[in-house]
Amino acid sequence: MADWSEFEQQAPDLAAAVRARFEAHRHHVLATLRTDGSPRVSGTEVEFAGDEMRLGSMFGARKALDLQRDPRFAVHANPGEHTMVGGDAKLSGRAAELTGAELDEACAALPPELLPCHYFTLDLDQVVLTEVLHDPDRMRIRSWRPGQGVREFWR
Repeated sequence: MADWSEFEQQAPDLAAAVRARFEAHRHHVLATLRTDGSPRVSGTEVEFAGDEMRLGSMFGARKALDLQRDPRFAVHANPGEHTMVGGDAKLSGRAAELTGAELDEACAALPPELLPCHYFTLDLDQVVLTEVLHDPDRMRIRSWRPGQGVREFWR
């Protein structure tokens, strides 16, 4: 597992490209696990706060309850409008819920109608960026895991 800053240190070029994909659009897709182990897909927003990547949730939302019970997740960045410019970014790992002063600080800028809320930091197991490059019949897939560096595949 690694936090966002560790990922940036180990794979700066890939981290910059993935961050750009998540910052290009506000809404993304989060996958969590239901009680029976089946997947749940929800809309989400992510943010970069200091060295961390985070996501928030309305208080008591199913996705938050899923993450409290089983912290495993996957997030797929919104790929944009049909072009795949910048690539298709996905990451997975485990979420850790903020509590106490950290939660208060994270929620401080929110309007009162959005409180209370949940906030989670995202620890990463894998990050993948798939890009269609110059030749539309070829894709470059870059995959990173903590301590293993970036692996590159062509298809």
